Amino acid sequence: MSFLLAHPLSLGALLLLIDTLLWHAQPFKQRVLRVGVRLALFMLFSAVIINAGVSPLQAPLFTDDPVMQLGATALGILWWLYAARVLTEVIGLVLMRRIGHSGRLLQDVIGALVFLAAIVAAAAYLLELPVKGLLATSGVMAIVIGLALQSTLSDVFSGIVLNTTKPYQVDDWVVIDGVEGKVLDIDWRATHLLTSAGSTAVVPNSVAAKAKIVNLSRPVNLHGVSISLQVPNHIRPRRVLDALERTLQGSSRLLLNPAPKAVLKDAGENLSEYVISGFIADLAHKSEVRNQLFDLAHRHLEAAGISRQLDGVIEPASRARALLDEVKIFRSLSEDERNQIARSMVAQTYAAGQVVLTVDEVPDSLMIIATGVISVNVAGATGPVEAGRMGPGEIMGEESVLADAPSQATFTSLTSTLIYRIDKSLTRECIAQRADVGRALNTLKAVREQSSRSALMAAPPPIKKGGFLSWLQTR
Repeated sequence: MSFLLAHPLSLGALLLLIDTLLWHAQPFKQRVLRVGVRLALFMLFSAVIINAGVSPLQAPLFTDDPVMQLGATALGILWWLYAARVLTEVIGLVLMRRIGHSGRLLQDVIGALVFLAAIVAAAAYLLELPVKGLLATSGVMAIVIGLALQSTLSDVFSGIVLNTTKPYQVDDWVVIDGVEGKVLDIDWRATHLLTSAGSTAVVPNSVAAKAKIVNLSRPVNLHGVSISLQVPNHIRPRRVLDALERTLQGSSRLLLNPAPKAVLKDAGENLSEYVISGFIADLAHKSEVRNQLFDLAHRHLEAAGISRQLDGVIEPASRARALLDEVKIFRSLSEDERNQIARSMVAQTYAAGQVVLTVDEVPDSLMIIATGVISVNVAGATGPVEAGRMGPGEIMGEESVLADAPSQATFTSLTSTLIYRIDKSLTRECIAQRADVGRALNTLKAVREQSSRSALMAAPPPIKKGGFLSWLQTR
C-alpha cells in the first residue's frame, strides 16, 4: 500500500485492472449496480491521476523521466477511453429503461460515436497531433469507406429507424417482405426471425424499412383467424351461411367482440367461396383454432345435408344412419348392427336456449347431436362454468348408460338443435356384445371429467368483498 501511495500512476493502473476484472466477473447481477460501481471507480481513477499530475487535457510534463512520460501518456489515453466506455454504459442504461431492448442498437451506434470522439480528443490533447489534418484525412477516408459500405450503412441506419419507430420488437410475430416469423433479434445489419418451420430467416434492415410490415402481435389480445371453404353453386347461400354461423358458435375460443362472421366472398362458375373469420386472445392458439374451425365447418355442413362435392348428394333420410358412422363408440359395430340401431333412433328438436339435459338428471337414452351447437356447463364456486361446446356427431348421457349415474353437467342448446335418441337398453345390448363400445364410453367419460376439472381450475377465483360493513357482519 505504501508503494502504491508513493507511485500514484501504479495505483491508477491497478484501478483499471480492478474495473476490468469486476466487469467481466459480474459479481453484481443488477445492471444499475454494475454501472454505478464502474462510475465510482472512474471517478476514483480520475482523482488519482489528476493528483499525480496527469491531465487528460494536456500532454504530460515528465520530460526528464521517459518512463514516467510514457506511463502518464498511456494513462491519459486510457482515461479518455475509460470515460467513453462509462458514458456509453450510462447512455445504454437510460435507453434500456426508456425504450427497452430495442435501444441496444442505438446504444451501439452512440457508443461508436463517443469512442471516435474520445480517440480524436486523446490525439489532440495528449499526443498533440494536428487534429484538423487528421479530421480532413479521416473525412476523405470516411467518404471512400461510405461508398464501399453503402449497403451496410443503409442497413445500420435503417436499423436505427426501426428501433426508433418500433413497428415491431423482440418476441413479436411479424410478416416482413412475405417472410413470417417471431422476432429473435434486431442487430446492426438485419432482423432475425424464427419461422414456423423452425428455421431462422435473416431480413436486412434496409429491406425491412422499405417493405410492408404486418405485426401479428398487435394489438395485444386481439388476433384475427379465418378460413375459406368452397361449396357448389347450386346450394342456396342461406343454407351454407346458417351452417357456418353454427360453426362459429361451436368454438368457445373465438371472442364475442368483435363478433365473428361468415360471408360469401366470391361466386365462381361452379363453386362459391365462403369465408368465416373471428378473433382470438392468444396468438399461439391460432393454428389450433383454425383446425377446429375446419373440422366444425365440415361437420355442420354435413349435418345440414350440404356436400362440398359437385356431384355429391346427402339424402336427409339417411342422416340417422350416417350419424352412427361419425360416432366413435359405434365404429366397431357391423353394418347390420348399425342399421338396426338407426331404425330405432328417435329424432327430437330443441330451440335455441332450451335445456337438453340438466345436472343430476338420469336420462333414459343415449343422445347423439345431429345438427346445432350444445353448451356444456358445470357448477363452479361462483356459478355455472362452460366446460366446452359440442356439435354434430357427439353424444350425451354416457353416465346413465354405464351405471345409471346422473349427469354431471347441464347441456343447453345454443342454436336450434336436432338430437337423435337411442334407448338405453339397446345401447347396453351393444356393450354386452361388443366390449369395445363399453371401453369407448368409459374413455369418453374420463376425458369429459378431466375437461370439467380443467375448466373449473381455469375459472377465476371468487372475489371476496371487503370493507367496513363486511367487517361488522363478522363481529
